Amino acid sequence: MKKVFFMCMAAGLAATACSSQQPNTLTEAEKAEGWELLFDGKTLDGWKDYNGDSLTQPWHVVDGCIQANGDGSDLSGYIVTDQEFDNFILDWDWKLSYGGNSGMLYHVVEDPYFPVPYVTGPEYQLIDNDGWEATNAPTKLEPWQRLGVDYAMHLPDESAMQVNPQGEWNNSRIVFDNGHVEHWLNGKKILEFEAWTDDWFARKNSGKWESAPEYGLAETGVICLQDHGYPASFRNIKIKRLPKKESAQTPLFNGKDLTGWTPYGTELWYVDNEGNLVCESGPDKQYGYLATDAYYKDFDLTVDFKQLANGNSGIFFRSFVEPPVKVHGWQCEVAPKGQDSGGIYESYGREWLVQIPDEKEEVLREGEWNTMRIRVEGDHVQTWLNGVPMTDFTDEKIGRAQGRIALQIHDRGGIKVLWKNLNITKL
Repeated sequence: MKKVFFMCMAAGLAATACSSQQPNTLTEAEKAEGWELLFDGKTLDGWKDYNGDSLTQPWHVVDGCIQANGDGSDLSGYIVTDQEFDNFILDWDWKLSYGGNSGMLYHVVEDPYFPVPYVTGPEYQLIDNDGWEATNAPTKLEPWQRLGVDYAMHLPDESAMQVNPQGEWNNSRIVFDNGHVEHWLNGKKILEFEAWTDDWFARKNSGKWESAPEYGLAETGVICLQDHGYPASFRNIKIKRLPKKESAQTPLFNGKDLTGWTPYGTELWYVDNEGNLVCESGPDKQYGYLATDAYYKDFDLTVDFKQLANGNSGIFFRSFVEPPVKVHGWQCEVAPKGQDSGGIYESYGREWLVQIPDEKEEVLREGEWNTMRIRVEGDHVQTWLNGVPMTDFTDEKIGRAQGRIALQIHDRGGIKVLWKNLNITKL
């Protein structure tokens, strides 16, 4: 059935869903409160293709609205802001075609490895429930696919849902405040939850996102609009940044078990009787990783380690997992003498970025406890081994990235390393 394209009301005549204010403008009070427009009502300045440098996707400005033609698909049609946002209130008006399907995503990570934004960024689902089911009969939407859901994760309170008739404007809001999340629809809160709790991870790891290990982990990212093959219009897209909570030093390892970490591969990770985290080569003698469940972008990390055998390992940062056992990112080297412990290596990329001077190889105490410190802030990376500076450099590619902390077991076998006192401070 041919889709019928609809036009927005003229911007000068259309009223917003919740006020008579001129669309795509801010009041003086809103400006004073820190609200910013993400759409000026005239151009697509500030937006670009997902994983692109410019805007080529078929989105247009028509009568004061951002419009999706309905030419997109599961693999195409996404546009994103050129800025990243971490904590915020995001507010917008939307209107869909009959049976329309779209979405607003946030904390989306841009990386060529991720072909679509929804494998990283959560989505506020926008869909014409009744029209979609009528058009696609007898197929019914699953509860986690319906309007207002945190897609495939959390369901709204249906009693709070007040949806304007199809073809009329609705208003939605997302609040993300240091892990506390709310969805609003036409002035009513329809759901709320806490991200990165045990319940959150249980939902993530048992449903649609079970095979998407990086879904929802990012604490910052771009805002994304979705063209899912149906015409859609957006206006009054505005955002208010919320402050980040100050972070104290926190342990990454509890000294008892692997809570907060996920192993990848068949190599051995366990806690010994003295409360040390142990990595040990298994019979397969392959690469193995133990990665944090959480992302860490800017941080100051200290780790104690003791190399009992070989000691060829490493500490990855701003990394992500490609199943089953492949970690992309940057490694602070932990290795025997002569192999640049404290240097920085880019996995599956440029390889060595910084190696340490030969005279600093003696800083490593083989067979004894050592302390590695890694500080990453923006594009600035610093490392210390036993209090001695090892690297200090800037790198644009690292500056754009975010991801997990991960410990490595090198391949070829014969490796055993102890770890303790893994403490991190978010910056």
